[in-house]
Amino acid sequence: MKRFIGIAIFMALITLAGQNSFAQGVKFGHINSDELIQSLPEFDSANVKLEKFRKDLINALELMSVELNNKSETYTKESKNYTDIVKQTKEQELVDMNKRIQEFQNNAQQQLQEKQAELFQPIMAKVDKAIKEVGKENGYVYIFSIGKGSSLLYFDETKSTNIMPLAKTKLPLK
Repeated sequence: MKRFIGIAIFMALITLAGQNSFAQGVKFGHINSDELIQSLPEFDSANVKLEKFRKDLINALELMSVELNNKSETYTKESKNYTDIVKQTKEQELVDMNKRIQEFQNNAQQQLQEKQAELFQPIMAKVDKAIKEVGKENGYVYIFSIGKGSSLLYFDETKSTNIMPLAKTKLPLK
């Protein structure tokens, strides 16, 4: 029985020693991927393009709204002079125009989201690729994002390496 206990203790020590050496070889890294994305020159140009697209949509919507307001004011001022059939036609025009404006707003929001994805997806893919390359080349087991909206609640900076400088070398930065 003593021999069995001795073997069990010996096996436990070997297992613990193996786990300690494994744990010492595990590398963790962290990066603020939002900061890295914003440091790319493509980020600024994508933002400019998206803002121009947004302003174009807003301008078109404002023109439609001004036209609706003008027609509505004209109708209000002159409606007492209209026959019933003309009133109905003018009212239907106003309802149809209001409906077109609402449809335009919905479509514009969707187009804006699609444009944002079109402009920023390649940037995010480039950053993701750089982070993965750094991870593979430097033997990291995990790399955590610590940017805004990340779900990482805690990490010990003394036991995790900030890979931002390594990732920046993989990307053409300003």
